[in-house]
Amino acid sequence: MSDVVELVQQLIRNRCVNEGTPESGGEAANADLLAGYLEGAGLDMQRFDSAPGRSNLVARIEGSDPTAPTLCLLGHTDVVPVNEDRWERDPFGGELIDGYVWGRGAIDMFNLTASMAVATKALASSGFRPRGTLIYAAVADEEALGTYGAKFLLDHEVDSVRCDYLITEAGGMPMSTPAGIRLPVLTGEKGPMWSRLRVVGTPGHGSMPYGANNALVKAAEVVRRLDQYRPAARIDSAWQAFVGGLGLPDDLVAALTSPEGVDAALPLMTPGLARLAHACTHTTITPTVMRTGTKVNVIPDTVDIELDIRAMTGVGTDEIRDMLVDALGDMIDEVEIHPGHSDMATASPAGTPLWEAMGRAGAQFYDSAQLLAMPMAGTTDARHFRRSLDTVAYGFGLFSQRMTLEELAPMAHGDNERIDVDSLEMATSLWDVLVRDFLG
Repeated sequence: MSDVVELVQQLIRNRCVNEGTPESGGEAANADLLAGYLEGAGLDMQRFDSAPGRSNLVARIEGSDPTAPTLCLLGHTDVVPVNEDRWERDPFGGELIDGYVWGRGAIDMFNLTASMAVATKALASSGFRPRGTLIYAAVADEEALGTYGAKFLLDHEVDSVRCDYLITEAGGMPMSTPAGIRLPVLTGEKGPMWSRLRVVGTPGHGSMPYGANNALVKAAEVVRRLDQYRPAARIDSAWQAFVGGLGLPDDLVAALTSPEGVDAALPLMTPGLARLAHACTHTTITPTVMRTGTKVNVIPDTVDIELDIRAMTGVGTDEIRDMLVDALGDMIDEVEIHPGHSDMATASPAGTPLWEAMGRAGAQFYDSAQLLAMPMAGTTDARHFRRSLDTVAYGFGLFSQRMTLEELAPMAHGDNERIDVDSLEMATSLWDVLVRDFLG
C-alpha cells in the first residue's frame, strides 16, 4: 500500500472533529502523525500550538535564491461532524474498499493534505534544492474560520508561512466540455458571514398552548421564510470567466451569464451543476442550527437560529442585514439580528507564473487539458493569506475521471465521503511535477 493511502487512512482515524468550539478539533493528533511521517527527510519543521490540542505544523525546504518566489502547499487537519447512522461505512474507519478510501475528510481535505506531505517528503529526501522556498503547512481549525489555524499563524507566526504563492483545496476535477478537458482552479471565494437570529416569545406552561407566544412556533415561520427567500442573482467576472471557458454555444453562455437566464436554467441542470451554479451566482442564507427549550412542559421564550451566510463579491454586513429584513417581512420586530464578522469575498488573478506552471503540470496528466478559473461556493484558508500578505492563492489538486463533479458535490460535508486511490496517486505526482517546475 502506498504512503499516501496509508496517511489518508490514519488522518481519518484520528477523528479530529471540529465542532466550532475552542475545545474541539484535537488537531494535535494529526500534527503528531504528519510530523512523525516527515521526520528524517531533512525538512526544517516547526510546531505552533494556538490552544490546548490545537496544533499547526510547518515544514520548509529553503530556497537558494532569496529573490525567487516562495510557494506554500496548505492543507488542513480538521473535519466537520458526521451523522454516523447515515453512512454505508464507518466514517472514521478509513477503510480501503474497491479502490476507494472511505471516511470523513477523504475529500475535505485529507486527499490533498496527505498528498502534499508525501510529495514534500519525497522532494526533501531526494536532495531537491530549489531556487525558491517550498513551505508545507498543515493547519488546524479551517472548518471553523481558521481562528486557531491559518489566522493564528498569520497573526502570531507570520514569518513561518510568509509566501508569494499558495495552493490549497480544492479544484482539479477533470471536466469534459465541448472544448476538451478543463481542470478547474478556484481563484476566488465568497465571504462567510455566519450570523445568528434570536426569536423572542413568552414562557408558559406546555399544557396551555392556546394563545401562547411560543418562540419555537414563530421560529418555524422564520426558518420557512428564510428558506423561501430568493436573493437576486449577481453575475460577477469570476462566473463569466468560468462559463466562458466551458466551450458552450454563444446563446447558452449569454443565458448563463445573465441574472434572469441563470435562474431559469437551474431546474434544467444536473443536481451537482445546479448547486454550483446557484451558489456561485447568489448570496446564500442557510439556516443550519437551532437552539431552544429548557423542558418538555415549558413553552420556550427564546430560540437562537444560526445562519451560514455566504456573500457574493462586494456584499457586506449592511447588505446582508437588508436581505434578512426583506426575508422576514412583518416578523422583523420579533427577531433580533446578530450579524457575524465582516468576512468579505476574496480573489486572486489568473495568468500568474504559478498559473502557467499549474497548466503545464496538469497537461502532463490529461492531454491538452487547460485550466479553468472557477469561483468557489465555500470558503478556504486562502482568504487569510490574500488579506494579510497579498498572496496569490489558488484551490487546485487533481482527481481521476472516476471522481466527477456530480459524485464529489454531495460528499463535501455530506454522507459517504470517499476518495479513489488513483486520485491520491495523481495528486501526489502533481505536486512533485509542479514544485520542480515552479521553484526550479
